[in-house]
Amino acid sequence: MTAGLALHAALRAATALIVLFMLALNSFYALLLILSIPELLRHWRIADDVNLRLLRAADVIPPLSVLVPTYNEESSIVASALSFLSLEYPRHEVVLVNDGSTDGTMQRLIDAYALVEVPAAYPAVVRTAAVNAYYRSTVHAKLVCVDKVNGGKGDALNAALNAARYPYVVAVDADTFIERDALLRIARPFLLGERVAGVGATIRVSNGSTVEHGRVADAHVDRRWLPGIQTVEYLRAFLFGRLGWNRLGGGLIISGAFGLFKRQHVQDIGGYNAGTVTEDLDLVVRLHKHLRDSGSSDILTFVPDPVAWTEAPVTVAVLGTQRERWHRGLIATVVKHRDMLFNPRYGVVGLVAFPFYMLGEVLAPVVEALGYLVVVTSLLVRASGDSAAFAFLGVSMGFAFLLSLWAVVLEGISFRRYTTRNDVFKLLWFSVLESFGYRQLTVLFRLRAFPRYLRGDLRWGLMPREGPLPHKAEAAGVAS
Repeated sequence: MTAGLALHAALRAATALIVLFMLALNSFYALLLILSIPELLRHWRIADDVNLRLLRAADVIPPLSVLVPTYNEESSIVASALSFLSLEYPRHEVVLVNDGSTDGTMQRLIDAYALVEVPAAYPAVVRTAAVNAYYRSTVHAKLVCVDKVNGGKGDALNAALNAARYPYVVAVDADTFIERDALLRIARPFLLGERVAGVGATIRVSNGSTVEHGRVADAHVDRRWLPGIQTVEYLRAFLFGRLGWNRLGGGLIISGAFGLFKRQHVQDIGGYNAGTVTEDLDLVVRLHKHLRDSGSSDILTFVPDPVAWTEAPVTVAVLGTQRERWHRGLIATVVKHRDMLFNPRYGVVGLVAFPFYMLGEVLAPVVEALGYLVVVTSLLVRASGDSAAFAFLGVSMGFAFLLSLWAVVLEGISFRRYTTRNDVFKLLWFSVLESFGYRQLTVLFRLRAFPRYLRGDLRWGLMPREGPLPHKAEAAGVAS
């Protein structure tokens, strides 16, 4: 009897602590949501086509170098390169790096764009793996190609950084579909007179949408549960997560799929870290440190309306690989830069953002997994703390649904990429489904990151893609 009472008391105490943790974490998410609303309204008012026309003719926006690392993209690299070359912007170049591909990626580029080898007249400001050759296109003056020994995505971006001519660079993924006017939109801070070190943009899920010539021609929500739920996840992360941090001034993430940076700052910190699996997060944290340490007034910010589309995993195995890697990179980054934790030298980043990511995001899967374990144990032993156990489920799942619901509402009243009733219904339906199975899977995947981090695992894992839905014209063979 005494042992039983002790077990019940321990379960109640554990549940109370877990509920308090989850309540604090989700309350902070709710705060980010509230803070995102005025930010969203501010950007919404100036995101129309009239202001975009001003940007097209503005002298204040600087030329940009678009950095495109690629590895074994033989089937899609020609179309991808063309999509980046045809982006609307007064002056930009595309620096494409073949990172030791083992297929015909480089030859496809040479044949399609009439590449000719040029002298290695690019300063190696940032160290990289050996470069085999530099090429320029004889049919597209904007295109520069670098062929190098494989060194990983971060190393490829450093090679592109060395070859870039312009003072600002835009890092993208080769398989990302960037909207035609996205460069103009991501350059808006320059028109507003802001001094920027980096600008983040919105990433959306392309699954279920049709693609024409490297562009999303018709946006829809995938009907399958796995990519459908991820569509809601991305909306939640970008429409109020990034915008909320914008208001606080402590955002730590500019997605590696689409982000703008001041080249000098990136070079000053030694470029991308090739020894991490989340080079984008590591770069932004180091930039925050550099800006504070150097006394720079440049800022890192986020603009919601420039959009890039990416394919989300469609199988549980690939999703697990992705989410484990993301969390492993998060753990590595916060541990490496733990000197920023509660350090007033780094302002909001040190006092708010870093503690949130270290104590909240890193530990969240551990605490949530313990919560599920306590709930199951309470039910099995018929503990008197059942109500507290169900309080955990309400806080963790109920909050998640409400936040997802508000993200869908914000999408519907602001940029409205999904215009049909069917798509809106699917977003609402996936907001409900997320907490039943999918959420628990991602907790499990993130837990796997801890032992792999302790082993020093730097593997990315395989990320096979099914490819976009072709536009009807392309499916019929009109496009090459």
